[in-house]
Amino acid sequence: MTKTEKPFGTWDSPISAELIVQDAKRLGQVLTDGRDIYWFEGRPSEGGRNVIMRQCQDKMEEILPAPYNARTRVHEYGGANLIVSNGKIFFSNNEDQKLYRLDGEIKPIAEGYRFADGVYDEKRQKIYSVAEKHGDDVINCLVSIDVESGKVTPIAEGWDFYASPRLSPDCSRLTWFAWNQPNMPWDSSEVFLGTLSDDGTLETQEKVAGGENISVAAPSFSPEGDLYFVSDESGYWNLYRYRGEIEAIHKMEADFATPHWCFGVNPYTFFEGHIMCTYTIKGTDYLAMIDPETHDFNPINLPYTVIRDLHSAQDKLVFLGGTPTEPSAVVTLDFNTLKLNRLREAASVNIDRKYFSQPETIEFPTENNKTAFCFYYPPTNPDFEPPENTAPPLVMRCHGGPTGHTVSSFNMVVQYWTSRGFAYCDLNYGGSTGFGREYRERLKDNWGIVDVDDACNAANYLVEVGKADPRYLAIAGGSAGGYTALAALTFRDTFSAGASYYGVSDLGMLAQDTHKFEARYLDGLIGPYPERKDLYDARSPANHTDKLSCPIILLQGDGDKVVPPSQSELMYKALQEKGIETEYLLFEGEQHGFRGSDAIKRSLEAELNFYRKIFELHC
Repeated sequence: MTKTEKPFGTWDSPISAELIVQDAKRLGQVLTDGRDIYWFEGRPSEGGRNVIMRQCQDKMEEILPAPYNARTRVHEYGGANLIVSNGKIFFSNNEDQKLYRLDGEIKPIAEGYRFADGVYDEKRQKIYSVAEKHGDDVINCLVSIDVESGKVTPIAEGWDFYASPRLSPDCSRLTWFAWNQPNMPWDSSEVFLGTLSDDGTLETQEKVAGGENISVAAPSFSPEGDLYFVSDESGYWNLYRYRGEIEAIHKMEADFATPHWCFGVNPYTFFEGHIMCTYTIKGTDYLAMIDPETHDFNPINLPYTVIRDLHSAQDKLVFLGGTPTEPSAVVTLDFNTLKLNRLREAASVNIDRKYFSQPETIEFPTENNKTAFCFYYPPTNPDFEPPENTAPPLVMRCHGGPTGHTVSSFNMVVQYWTSRGFAYCDLNYGGSTGFGREYRERLKDNWGIVDVDDACNAANYLVEVGKADPRYLAIAGGSAGGYTALAALTFRDTFSAGASYYGVSDLGMLAQDTHKFEARYLDGLIGPYPERKDLYDARSPANHTDKLSCPIILLQGDGDKVVPPSQSELMYKALQEKGIETEYLLFEGEQHGFRGSDAIKRSLEAELNFYRKIFELHC
């Protein structure tokens, strides 16, 4: 096949923005109930509505009709808004945040709070749940909910935040973890164990693990009644067991958990006396089976580089999995044969794999004699070739959080760029998770410095090795990643254009105007506010627009409560006043993270057209 010679960034591609949102789904919260498997599907085609899906024997069905939208807004980010137990189904509805029962008909059973991460007590017919009450102040606690009367009773109060209430197999004990501001759960948190009375109240409770500068997560009981949890006391999130005293199950330089941004992420499960767990090394996930008595550790080789939300369905492991070449899917693994089955994919991809770029993990040098990491995707399109001795324009994407990490699973948005002749760099700057606590804490007091250093050093390294054209370097990101992009464009001269998706431009404004979960987040990233207002002012792009000379496109949802539209409007007005090329797109009804197909499609097309105009890439 003869290739057409055409400059990088101008190639024609069969991967359109319309194709990306067409039949696209966001898969989440896998649960099992015996052999039945449940999960959520967020559908951009339905305005981002979350529907509940069920696989029962060989039948797959949608069990939540419109207009119900299964989503909780506890901590604003939500997660774990579905409870299933012996055929009983409960969910939170986005519009009113009431807890509903789905049993032939749909009826509300509890209100007055937002509910998340619940577990059902068959013995007492109660639900134990994280609850969040909004009034003059936001109050978080653990509650019991009588499923017949709907009575909501607080059972644990006093901590700023609670997560992961889990019930022992005999329904006699409850575990959870909690933390107080100014800590985030990945800074310092504690696991608790309580005994339940006959009426479902807590008779006793004791701290089991965690404390100052120790992060714990994911407490759960084994079928035998032993308490397990994850702790980073060793410097990595490793797995432990508590039977009167704490015992490490397997220590290694890998993270067996992810940061607690959303409820319900399940990093391990149990099968016939063994633990099935996922762990992360340098941003890539792996699966292993551990014998908790002998501590034998047996990795299981899978093609998946992202493995999340593990649950057992009798003789099968169920998880959310992603590979570099296939859409994310709800996957089953037969414990006996190790046969994999993709139950449901996040998208239907009818594009020849020849158009798909494969990620390369790159470790590059950065400040203070350290290294950082990124996934690099080269331009890939079988129909075109570039002129000789040319390098591609680069789109560098900074993930949100900033406490989080990007992964190498298949992403049609990445392929949208690479199939058009752009190189794409997905950056795991210092502060990212999946690399241990030391890497995560590089950002401590240094947000806007370390992440920006790593972004610039990654771009410079890619230019140096011939993987990017120094004239055409763009940086983009959403939320905290949007801040990194704006800071790099304001305070450095590495990049020549950028895109901010609901990004932070005024750190002081963010410190004063955000939700409870993140109200003290910046204390650890920058310093306490207003005591260190000088640092907030110094690192806020909105305060230094005199240093801006790069074109920027800003994209924002009008209903965003995490980073309000005023943040984007500040930058837009400043850019306009300076006469710098800019665009501002405000999407009606969108919140923090675009869920509707129109916003996803239009924002992607706008970003591409903006870069092509700025870089003069004429098709």
